[in-house]
Amino acid sequence: MSIPGRRGPGGSKKGGAKKGGSPKGHSGRGLKPAAKLKTAKGRSVSSTRWLQRQLTDPYVAEARAQGYRSRSAFKLAQMDDKFGFLEPGARVVDLGAAPGGWCQVVMERCGDHASVIAVDLAEMEPLPGVICVTGDFHDAAVQARVAAALDGPAKVVLSDLAAPASGHAGTDHLRIMALAEAAFDFAEDVLAPGGVFVVKLLQGGAEAELLGRLKRAFAKVRHVKPSASRADSSELYLVATGFRGGNRGGNWGESGGGV
Repeated sequence: MSIPGRRGPGGSKKGGAKKGGSPKGHSGRGLKPAAKLKTAKGRSVSSTRWLQRQLTDPYVAEARAQGYRSRSAFKLAQMDDKFGFLEPGARVVDLGAAPGGWCQVVMERCGDHASVIAVDLAEMEPLPGVICVTGDFHDAAVQARVAAALDGPAKVVLSDLAAPASGHAGTDHLRIMALAEAAFDFAEDVLAPGGVFVVKLLQGGAEAELLGRLKRAFAKVRHVKPSASRADSSELYLVATGFRGGNRGGNWGESGGGV
């Protein structure tokens, strides 16, 4: 199991792909649809559309072929190819981690000496080297478990959090923005100075407040829509690098261990 162009333990790329390039399996070029839906008998319209999309999505087929738990693994891989924030030995927290596709990419790129904490309301199938914390990351008890597992400030906080779709674009946008704001509150508490925060949004007009907060807290904030994101989706990601610390973040001491 591998993602083309991943870093080895020393940070060098394997497989001959260059950082920032578009290796097969990342850009989508060269990928073939998995299958075609032969019949929709007995299915609702929405169910049929979802299944058709899954069957014809080349990233679904590629994730299955490479052993990844979700097609979203390629989104994280593409963002890291571009910005290079997954470093060997890093402490990483993945919010909304289930089923574990992003954690698989983190482990491949950060190596066996990384500390990777997966947090989700749903119980996640175990992954070697990943500490799974089941619960709501808003809860103090869950945050305490994450802090104990990290044993120091995090280098990267990832958030692929999403609320169940309501069918109303405005409502879904506001729900995911609330999750993004809460994820950033969490990141401020656990990130080391110089750390990285990656968060998913849905475009819809309410991003300005969060964007302003991120620009004050980080040296650089960039918008990115990975090619693995579906073209008809309003999904995009913010990649914030160079955490400045401030009143909340970076207060877990100066212990080493990959930060």
